[in-house]
Amino acid sequence: MKETIFYWMKSYLGFSRKESKGFVLLIPFLVVFGFVPTGIGFFKNQQAEQAFDRYQLQLDSLKTLGVQLKTSPLPTFNPNDTAKTTRNQKQIYNLNRIPFSEADSVMLQIVPGIGQATAGRIIKYRENLGGFHSKSQLGEVFGVKTETAEAVWDFFEFDPRIFKKLKINAASLEELAAHPYISYGEAKVLIAFRTQHGKFNSSDDLLKIKIFKTEWVQKIKPYLSFE
Repeated sequence: MKETIFYWMKSYLGFSRKESKGFVLLIPFLVVFGFVPTGIGFFKNQQAEQAFDRYQLQLDSLKTLGVQLKTSPLPTFNPNDTAKTTRNQKQIYNLNRIPFSEADSVMLQIVPGIGQATAGRIIKYRENLGGFHSKSQLGEVFGVKTETAEAVWDFFEFDPRIFKKLKINAASLEELAAHPYISYGEAKVLIAFRTQHGKFNSSDDLLKIKIFKTEWVQKIKPYLSFE
């Protein structure tokens, strides 16, 4: 069979035996490359369909949770046009904006640019922090870009709310170090100073620890309880 192919290529195509072998080896690659564009197109269509399904699921979840939506005709979903998709998604509905402090990871995924993983990190950071008192704190979450953080406030009402404070005079080393604004080393210094000098009466007492900067003290002040 192989000899027949080589004879045919030599007779009709003018290939030498070496050229014929090279061409035969090249055929599988040509076949694969011929199907690559079709495969890429199929993969993109699958991604678009999955993204659209997730979007519909998010809308259904929001309705279930009592968020009022005013819908308009759905635009054509084009995964290759991020800017257009973002604009269209904002035009699809007008949210009855709920307070950001009440948003969960499902609700956050309605914001363009926020997927399941990012939404989970935002909620975890908010819980570990004890609540946000400033919009800018959203930008501290790993993976949240500036434009994404700004887009959140198109969908949610920012309500400064600190729901958990750190009892600095009673907290253990582990509890202090678990706060996003306090490193393990800083927690050790706080414990050592408290043990030696007694309880802290206000944030001003933290400034007695010379290694702590005023900016850092002001940063953690809203999250401290001096009871």
